[in-house]
Amino acid sequence: MKGNVIVGQSGGPTAAINASLAGVYRTAKDRGANKVYGMLHGIQGLLKEKYIDLSDHIKTELDAELLKRTPAAFLGSCRYKLPEIHENREVYDKIFEILDKLDIEAFIYIGGNDSMDTVSKLSRYGERVGSDIRFIGVPKTIDNDLIETDHTPGFGSAAKYVAATVREIVLDASVYEQKAVTIIELMGRHAGWLTAASVLARKKKEDNPVLIYLPESNFDLENFARDLKQALEKRNCVIVCVSEGISDASGKFICEYGSEASVDNFGHKMLTGCGKVLENFVRNRFGVKVRSVELNVSQRCSGMVVSGTDVEEAALAGMEGVKGALKGETGKMVAFARISNPGEEYRMECRFVDVNQVCNQEKAVPAEWITGDGNDIGEKFIQYALPLIQGEPERIMENGIPKYLYR
Repeated sequence: MKGNVIVGQSGGPTAAINASLAGVYRTAKDRGANKVYGMLHGIQGLLKEKYIDLSDHIKTELDAELLKRTPAAFLGSCRYKLPEIHENREVYDKIFEILDKLDIEAFIYIGGNDSMDTVSKLSRYGERVGSDIRFIGVPKTIDNDLIETDHTPGFGSAAKYVAATVREIVLDASVYEQKAVTIIELMGRHAGWLTAASVLARKKKEDNPVLIYLPESNFDLENFARDLKQALEKRNCVIVCVSEGISDASGKFICEYGSEASVDNFGHKMLTGCGKVLENFVRNRFGVKVRSVELNVSQRCSGMVVSGTDVEEAALAGMEGVKGALKGETGKMVAFARISNPGEEYRMECRFVDVNQVCNQEKAVPAEWITGDGNDIGEKFIQYALPLIQGEPERIMENGIPKYLYR
C-alpha cells in the first residue's frame, strides 16, 4: 500500500458500527498503511480538519477487540449532506486538498443512505478532477433499508434487542388478570424492518405481540380499534408493536395526530410520539389499562444484547471495503449477498455494488411478508431475520459491566 487510509462514521450509531471501524483499521494496517486516520464527526469534521491517527487509540489487540464490542460511533458522527457539485465546488476542492495533504489512498465511509450519497458525490468529483483516491461505502443502519444488499450491519443486533426486550415486556405485562394494552413504539420512519423483528419475540403462533403495524401499510384508527377489540376478546393482555413512521392513507403520520413533527437537517420529519397518540386513543375508546413504551435509542446503543453474527459481518464489511479500495474499486458500496436458501445453513458473501444505485433510496419490507390485513408479520420474514440475530460475542467485562474503548 502506497498511501494512507481515512475512515469516517456518519448517521445514526449502531451497536456494530465500530466493528466495521475495527475491520477497516486492522486490514489497512495489515496491508501496509502507514497511517489510518479517523474523521471526527464524519465529513463535517473533516471539512474543519478534525481527524485523529487511530494508532494513538488502538495500541493493542485488546483495544481492537474492545472497539469491535463498543456501541455508538467511536469517531463521532454527523448528519451533514454535501451540496451538489455544481452548487458549491469550493467544498469539494477543500476536501480533496485535505485528503491530498494527508496522502490518502483510500477513503472509507461507514453509514446509511445519506452517507452513501457522500461517497457517490466524492467519487464522481474525484473522477472529474482525475484523483487517484478510491471512495468506498461500508453499509450501516439499524433500519435495514439500503437497497442492493441482503441486509445491513447493525440491523441484526437491533433486531435481537427488539425481540429480547419485547419478550420481556410481554412477560411483565401479563402478570395481572385485568384487561390491559401495552403499545411499544419502535424506530422506523418509512421502512418497518426493525418493528417487524418484534415477531421474533413470540414463543408460539398467535402469541404476543398480537398486533404489529409497519409504515409499509396504511394505518387506520378504526381498523386498529377493530383489530384491538378482537384481540381483547381472546385475551386479557394485548401487546401492540408499531413503527414510529406509521401513517394514514393520506400520508399523514399518526404522531402528527397529536402535534406537528419537527424536521431534521435533511428535511426528514423527526418522528416520535405515535405510541402516545395510540395510548390516548385506546384509553378513550376502550377504557382499559393502557401504557405506551418507546424503546428509543436503546435499540441502537445496547452493547449487552448484540448479535455475534452481526458484529462479525460488520467487521467483515470494513475489511472488504479496504481490500476493494486497494484493488482499485471506487464509487462502490460493500454489499451482502445471501447464498444459502431458506432451510439451509446460513451463508453470505460480500460483493461490491455501484453506490450511485444505492444512495437516496429505501428498501421496504416486501408486501408479501406483511400479513393479517396489515397487522402481522409472516413466516418469510422470520426465516429471513432469524440467522441475523444468532450468536453471542465474547464479552469483556470490568467491575460487572461491559468494558468499552473510549476516545
